[in-house]
Amino acid sequence: MAKKLHPISVWALAAGGMVGGGIYTVLGVVIAVSAQWAWLAFLIIGILAVTAAYSYVFLSNKFDDSGGVFAFLKEVNDKAMAGNLAWLLILGYVFTISVYAYAFGHYVSFAFHGSAFVIRILAVGIIAALILLNLAGVGKMTKVEIGIVCANLAVLLALGIYGLTKWDAVQLVAGIEPRPVWSALVGGGAIFMGYEGFQLLSYEYDRIKNPAKNFMPVMISAVVFVVVLYIIVALGATFIGGAVSLVDFKAIALSITAQKAFGQTGVIIMTVAAGFATAAAINSTLFSTANLTKNIAKANELPKWFKHTNGKDIPDRAIIVLGSLAGIMAIAGSLTALVEAASLIFVITFGTVNWLCFRESEKLKWIPAIGIVIAVITACTLLFRVAISKPVAFGGLLFIVLLVVLGRPLLLQHNKKMKTGTDDN
Repeated sequence: MAKKLHPISVWALAAGGMVGGGIYTVLGVVIAVSAQWAWLAFLIIGILAVTAAYSYVFLSNKFDDSGGVFAFLKEVNDKAMAGNLAWLLILGYVFTISVYAYAFGHYVSFAFHGSAFVIRILAVGIIAALILLNLAGVGKMTKVEIGIVCANLAVLLALGIYGLTKWDAVQLVAGIEPRPVWSALVGGGAIFMGYEGFQLLSYEYDRIKNPAKNFMPVMISAVVFVVVLYIIVALGATFIGGAVSLVDFKAIALSITAQKAFGQTGVIIMTVAAGFATAAAINSTLFSTANLTKNIAKANELPKWFKHTNGKDIPDRAIIVLGSLAGIMAIAGSLTALVEAASLIFVITFGTVNWLCFRESEKLKWIPAIGIVIAVITACTLLFRVAISKPVAFGGLLFIVLLVVLGRPLLLQHNKKMKTGTDDN
């Protein structure tokens, strides 16, 4: 952990942070919404990801801080917004971990013809295993993660390119209704969480070798590569599997594709790739989120209970609580609902980072400006979609936002009184 991250490592971790669980979980969801325009959905929302990557790096370099958006907002003296967004961001990461566990359970179970019960056991089991690894101090294994990323990218790229050789535009709408072009925006918003992950590197800014020189080109190139990869896989997988199959089996869309392309051998390869990729994504997100939670607690924006670390300097309480919540959501929630909830939180977060960059930069302001516009349109579109199609989920989101906005000040006031009482004693 003390070693500096070289550019190749940063690139692999940024790309792996996105692809690790992203494309495995969102492909079937975006095809269900956007049909033949799924590739355009990945492109439009990918532009937002690129602008956010630029903004994250710009602000990290400007403030020389490894705290991500929470630290950025504190640097500009907007502590109230920093606290509110930090709480929502932690929730977004919990949703994300649950989606990755959901995908892990489905992909591994499919290979062994497991039941719904087996899927739940696998989802909870992988989270429990990674909680224990992190508590033991061996959760963050950078070299292992990089190896998994490289193999994962190779498998996905090979599958996508193979699919492109089977070009058949009819397959893009095979068995489903064609969608209008504007559905790409709706679909992109619904699966934006497929692009989250690169920003975890901003939490490890102090570990990056010569970040002022290396961070920007490495991060931008990694995100652009993933955007292109997603488009290739979206087209290639649909040409192979057909739209209706990927929609009907959205939780294991890429295993269905691999099976149709290469039979049982394809299923085995995809299961191994998906299993390791989603497990690595869970591990990385859990580790980074726990440390973020600890730092937020140190800033008195969360109960000081979360500052606790074990003998290996691991934020044990944060890891246990976050992992347990994610496990519950993985077995209780639906894939689409979890993906959309996480996507909305990250759209808001990335839009905020673009806004900060626009405000703090003196040149190339058009880059974050584009991101702000896309983020606003995407957030409004996604909110409208959730309100119409999932009113109960929409009500739940509103309740959570109100709880954060109204409950956080009360908690801070309580913490202040507790601290004052301790000082008096």
